[in-house]
Amino acid sequence: MARYTGAKCRLCRREGEKLFLKGARCLSEKCAITRRPQVPGQHFKQRSRLSDYGKHLREKQKAKRIYGMLEAQFKGTFEKAAKIKGVTGEVFLQMLETRLDSVVFLSGFATSRQSARQMIRHKKVKVDGKIIDIPSYQISKDNLISVDTIQSRTKVVEDLPVWISWDEKKNGISVINLPNRDDISSDINEQLIVEFYSR
Repeated sequence: MARYTGAKCRLCRREGEKLFLKGARCLSEKCAITRRPQVPGQHFKQRSRLSDYGKHLREKQKAKRIYGMLEAQFKGTFEKAAKIKGVTGEVFLQMLETRLDSVVFLSGFATSRQSARQMIRHKKVKVDGKIIDIPSYQISKDNLISVDTIQSRTKVVEDLPVWISWDEKKNGISVINLPNRDDISSDINEQLIVEFYSR
């Protein structure tokens, strides 16, 4: 499986904001954005103002990096979203947010989406009692997600998104509803991504 193996902090610096790719490190003083807020590269001072195309591209790259996807998978997800009835941008974000690795991360079982993917690949995550080892697996309404090592939860139950709830009896996360645009906290302008792929 293809994946990005370079420095993650470099990606945050390129986008000029925290993408929270390294979990707890992003919240500490060691965060690269805090220490070196400039764009990476030798000639960062010579870069000019972004064109319209540049703005669209940067927004697409930011979303792609937040969710840890490469171009082919990201574009494929967009094409699937474009075929579904509804507002394309919102459907696209909903599909990204309801990937299994995203739900595991948002549920507090992992400190980052990368560590969530690792847990899934190591067969530690179950959906409705069945082991799923595909990070891009799409979660549906009423699915129950559980993890073998329950001690790995990193967040308090109150921090869960409104569309996810902690099921005390079943010892897992229950998906109450699929998220609306207001429920997705990622600072992404999905309209720019739609315009980028609609060129």
